[in-house]
Amino acid sequence: MYLPPQFASKDRAHALALMRAHPFASLISNDDEGFPFVTHLPLHVQEGDGDALVLLGHCARPNPHWRYLQARPEALVTFQGPHAYLSPAVYPDVARVPSWNYLAVHCRVRATLIDGAQDKDALLKALIGDHEPAYAAQWRALGEEFAHKMLAGIVAFELRVLDMQCKLKLNQHRKESHAALHARYRAGTPDERALADWMQRLGLVGGAREP
Repeated sequence: MYLPPQFASKDRAHALALMRAHPFASLISNDDEGFPFVTHLPLHVQEGDGDALVLLGHCARPNPHWRYLQARPEALVTFQGPHAYLSPAVYPDVARVPSWNYLAVHCRVRATLIDGAQDKDALLKALIGDHEPAYAAQWRALGEEFAHKMLAGIVAFELRVLDMQCKLKLNQHRKESHAALHARYRAGTPDERALADWMQRLGLVGGAREP
C-alpha cells in the first residue's frame, strides 16, 4: 500500500494490537484467470519463535479460494482498523481540505492447507477462544459424527507472514490540528473514539498509553 514515512509504524506491537482488535480480514489472491479474488474472514493471530507470525483461518469447501491458495500460495491479507472523516475545521486556518484518517495492516503471506481433522479442530478452537470461549464446551458436546461432518465442510489454512506493513494515518504531520482533532474524535462515533485513543497511544496528545 501507499505508505508515506509519517504514517508508517515500525512497532510490531501496534500491528498486532490492530490485527487482534479487528480480526475480520480480507484474504486476497488471484484466481485461475489472474483476477484478484477476495474472501472476508476472521483470522487468529499466532506468534511463534522469534519474529515468526502465523494467521490461522478457514473457508467453506465450496469456496474456490483454497484451490487458488494451493496453486499460488503467496497472497495478501489486509486488516482494517477504525477510520473516520477528517474535517478541515480542526485547523486554525481555512486554507485546508478534508481528508480521511485510518489504521490498516497489510501482510504478505504464504499459505499452507491444513487437512487433518485434529489440526482443523485445533484451529477452530483457537478461533472460538478469540471470540466465544464458552462455546468450546458446546462444540465438544455436539458429538464426533457431527463434528466430522462440520470439519469436512471447511478447508483450513495457515498463512505464514512474510512481510508486514502497518499504516497509522492520524495527521501526525499536522501538529496544529492535534488538539482539536482529538477533542472532535473523543466526542464522536465509536470509530472516532477509537482513533482518539490511538492519538493518545502515539503521544500526539497528552496522556500517551501503551497498546
